[in-house]
Amino acid sequence: MSKKRVVPRFQEVIETVEALPPDDQVLLIEIIRQRLIQYRRAELAAEIAEARNAYQRGDDRRGTVADLMAEIAE
Repeated sequence: MSKKRVVPRFQEVIETVEALPPDDQVLLIEIIRQRLIQYRRAELAAEIAEARNAYQRGDDRRGTVADLMAEIAE
């Protein structure tokens, strides 16, 4: 999808929301906020699961900042 189409579509969405009564706008904002929270929660759960899997496979590394800096310098 090109950017040219996204911007007008986004503007259309904004105009549609602005046409709603104020109470409906508030409700819509709350629904979107809750969905974003759920989305982020699912992302974090997936990241945690991947980190646990990496730990179980032995793919992770531990060390201090000094260890990291020394490895970067190599």
